[in-house]
Amino acid sequence: MVMKINLQDIEDAAKETYIRALKLLPPDIKQGFARLEKSETNATGQAVLGTMLRNIKVAEDTNNLLCQDTGIPIYNVVIGRAVDFDGYALKQAIIKGCERATKEHPFRSSVVHPMTRQNAQTSCGRLIPVINIEFTDQAETLSIEMIPKGSGSENNSWLKMAIPADGIDAIKTFVIDCVLEAGGKTCPPTIVGVGVGGTADLCVHLSKVAATRPLGTQCDDPEGARLEAELSAVVNKLGVGAQGLGGDSTAFAVHIETAATHITLNPVAVNMQCHSARRARATFTPHGVAYGY
Repeated sequence: MVMKINLQDIEDAAKETYIRALKLLPPDIKQGFARLEKSETNATGQAVLGTMLRNIKVAEDTNNLLCQDTGIPIYNVVIGRAVDFDGYALKQAIIKGCERATKEHPFRSSVVHPMTRQNAQTSCGRLIPVINIEFTDQAETLSIEMIPKGSGSENNSWLKMAIPADGIDAIKTFVIDCVLEAGGKTCPPTIVGVGVGGTADLCVHLSKVAATRPLGTQCDDPEGARLEAELSAVVNKLGVGAQGLGGDSTAFAVHIETAATHITLNPVAVNMQCHSARRARATFTPHGVAYGY
């Protein structure tokens, strides 16, 4: 069987997932807050976490945005092997849906030209939205994940072409240094995304994938999984705390994604996600479209 994709449905899903992502915090992030709230020993940290949780509840109860920063729109599309689609038309439908979300909702467009700073008020521009396309062996399925990546988190991004001889210690030191440098600027508690290996550009991409992965998931590389568990414990001993005001709640977790690399390379990248780790997903099957996270 071959599943044909209706482009109007794709456009509608691109619009709907953007709006949902801005208004509804995923359950795993709420669970992450609950876990940190139980383990926080600092009185200021406890108070700040409580305020953040109340803000989230008010936003959802009143159908308002979780944060005024509508972010750089990112769409991650995963296509099954039995899906019949026109790649160019698919991308155009996503762009149109992104524009419609911004105009019809309406909400603030955060996207401008990099030099003129002109804002088209559509959340779109040159090569924006970012559209990543991957493929899966699941036959009749297509999913669109929408991630609005805010500037507070995106500004805290780093790449280091480390020396291979420095090994794992170079990775650990770099990650800790980045968390300390970011301080409260990323609106912690954060998800610290780490990319290891590949080329410079692939490494940075992997760090973004890691930063936007759901809490509770694990790197499928055993070495990466071991390192992310170790670093997740370490970063919450740094004292940065919620909103950078001190305490044990610097990060929900450290996530790592790895790729093979060259014998003379050891690239490491860090990309952070703020406490409002927003995302939404639309999954298409022969039975229709289902929305979730």
